[in-house]
Amino acid sequence: MTSLKKILSDKNLSWKSVWFMRQAGRYLPEFRKIRSQNQNFIELCLNSKLSAEITLQPIKRFDIDSAIIFSDILMTPYALGQDVKFIKDQGPELSEFNLERFLDSNEREFSEKLFPVYKAIELTRKNLNKDKSLIAFIGAPWTLLVYILNIKKNKTEMDLNKLNNKNININQILDKLIKFSCIHIKNQINAGADIVQIFDSWAGLIPLNNIKDYCFIPNTKIVEFCKKEKIPNICFPKGIKEKYEDFTRIVKPDGINLDYEIDPLWAKNRLRDVVIQGGLDPKILLKSEGEMLEGATKYIQTFKDIPYVFNLGHGLLPETDPDRVKKLIEFYRNF
Repeated sequence: MTSLKKILSDKNLSWKSVWFMRQAGRYLPEFRKIRSQNQNFIELCLNSKLSAEITLQPIKRFDIDSAIIFSDILMTPYALGQDVKFIKDQGPELSEFNLERFLDSNEREFSEKLFPVYKAIELTRKNLNKDKSLIAFIGAPWTLLVYILNIKKNKTEMDLNKLNNKNININQILDKLIKFSCIHIKNQINAGADIVQIFDSWAGLIPLNNIKDYCFIPNTKIVEFCKKEKIPNICFPKGIKEKYEDFTRIVKPDGINLDYEIDPLWAKNRLRDVVIQGGLDPKILLKSEGEMLEGATKYIQTFKDIPYVFNLGHGLLPETDPDRVKKLIEFYRNF
């Protein structure tokens, strides 16, 4: 095992690492205890001390290879002037989008509003072993746009009327989001993070004729910024199916996270000059131990001779047994 930063920086080495998306979250009793005493999720993300403590919980429990800062992709629209609430069993709810206020946002105010996030990264880095990577993250511009404009009807449909509203210049909003996403990345790296993951969680909702403008181009601009700043980066364009190949070729990220719909052998044969991460369906941790280990074996065997980061095709589910996570980590390391 070695640091995730090293793996991403040197793609020719067959080094391995393991961490999980949403590894600091609701499946951990120690997290649920903190969460029960902090009902406002945004305020919890802005509590630097607690955010750092939560970030380190899976490190202390599992001695996992990387920490990912406890925060949320919606901290960006929050810092750009929208109210963000998390409704139990429903998810996030954002206040009505105000284009004028959004366009008037400036870097100083944005960074000041998110200062507690950067402080949490600083605290985490001080308490994290030097051989472990600290991952920052952002939401990709399209995915943030989905929440900002409340475009999503459900997990498979979106409101095309909102997307095609002539009074809203989508590209203008995306450009602004790209700018502030890069600011947020740089601030997190300056605070002590050494990698960034870019979550395009709703890329699968983009109409095919828009995928270049709404997915490939925004992600490319952010990855180019990262490369200019020498920041190792991982992209996660969830749900785009065979377009993963075009995405990897055009965007050229250091790492690409597979979702659980992507066949690992297809990915190994089609995705070139990139570190592959993840892919395992998080639901498999809810099945029998035998099924879980069989599923893990498929990914480990497929990627055994190339740089690979063992992870999931989405985040750990709240109902996951922590002992299953421990078993999976041990199985991977002893394979």
